[in-house]
Amino acid sequence: MTPVRGGEHLKIRNMKVSKVHFIAIGGSAMHNLAIALCQKGITVTGSDDEIFDPAKSRLEKYGLLPETFGWHPERITPDLDAVVLGMHARIDNPELLRAQELGLKIYSYPEYLYEQSKDKLRIVVGGSHGKTTTTAMILHVLAHCGIEADYMVGAQLKGFEVMVRLSHTAKVMVIEGDEYLTSPIDRRPKFHLYKPNVAIITGIEWDHINVFPTFDIYRDQFAQFINLIEPKGTLIYCDEDKEVHRVAVENHRTDIQKLPYVCPENVVENGVTYLANRTPLMVFGHHNLLNLTAARLACRQVGVTDEQFDEAISTFEGASKRLELVKKNDSCAVYKDFAHAPSKLRATIHAMREQYPDRRLVACMELHTFSSLTQEFLQQYRGTMDEADVRCVYFSQHALQLKKLPPLDPEEVRKAFGGEVEVFTDSAAMVAKVKAMEWKNANLLMMSSGNFDGIDFAALADEIL
Repeated sequence: MTPVRGGEHLKIRNMKVSKVHFIAIGGSAMHNLAIALCQKGITVTGSDDEIFDPAKSRLEKYGLLPETFGWHPERITPDLDAVVLGMHARIDNPELLRAQELGLKIYSYPEYLYEQSKDKLRIVVGGSHGKTTTTAMILHVLAHCGIEADYMVGAQLKGFEVMVRLSHTAKVMVIEGDEYLTSPIDRRPKFHLYKPNVAIITGIEWDHINVFPTFDIYRDQFAQFINLIEPKGTLIYCDEDKEVHRVAVENHRTDIQKLPYVCPENVVENGVTYLANRTPLMVFGHHNLLNLTAARLACRQVGVTDEQFDEAISTFEGASKRLELVKKNDSCAVYKDFAHAPSKLRATIHAMREQYPDRRLVACMELHTFSSLTQEFLQQYRGTMDEADVRCVYFSQHALQLKKLPPLDPEEVRKAFGGEVEVFTDSAAMVAKVKAMEWKNANLLMMSSGNFDGIDFAALADEIL
């Protein structure tokens, strides 16, 4: 049976959908969307073969946790207005096959977000890095200015209960535009489906090697993204990034405005970063100042003045796991960060070095993603940790098995990074080394899209402080 893509045949203008079923409701994005629809007054059901916390407890709180796990075709009934298909589901999923058999309207996650926001002004933040922080900055400023906005963001934000909000009243929607695949039956990148009025590209550095086998293919996804901006829309792009600059200037659309940006003037005094106008910031680092400038330009598009922006951004504490302070004392600070791609490692370590120039820096990172555990891609990490005084790299052989990748030799990993890097395949051994160090006038930076096989960051910080 040929799969059906919801976006190819579904036209809902007034969003009268009243009953929606989620296949693979337990995903981090899916369960947030399910909760958002529930809060909007839509009847939501869902299935999954397994659900873990925090999704499990959050779904239970809203009465959305399936009574039994597994796939149940009988839950797919003709009265459903839509079925939302998660990336975790397979193409032969019994519930998906039943929905196709009944001719129901089937959406991927991003398709459904677009349908819910097609009558709003859409700000879509794309890029290999900085998406979550830039999205969070925009939302923080809009909330501070009393501008109602719907949103989808890839991390839990302080002051926001859920990671997705959909309403009948907001005229603006801010979307973190992931370039990964849409669904098992739709191989387009997610951010190609949102058709932005305001598009942001923060940076382009090769990622998702399992989906985009060459850098040229990866970069082309951003070139296509620019072509999907609505007429009379706006492209905001980082002019310091040579690849972003290239795709922006090579695009010859005359029906959109292009706003390049670079890092604003700033100064660091006593561990605090100030903008040129003396606005103090709670975040730091060259990459965060770039994110801030992109957010400023986006907020201007919805009427926020620079004075309003500066007042609001001075209280922005950052997004979860994005240079997030775990704990500190007068001579030591412990930070955790989502950094895992080469550019993210380099930028995050550089930010720590700039903010604390007189302290020794211990940087630990985990190879956790499919790309990072691939021998060919490992070469992209050369020199990325050189600004740290102590450099530790951890990877799990079990993670390689789960991803069905060949074993990695720790010596090959060390050579790929270059310099004095110590490689661990046992997270407990790495933690033991960290605990044994001298921590006066030193900082610890833990970087991973995972959790180093369950490290309790707060407990570790308590012990070394």
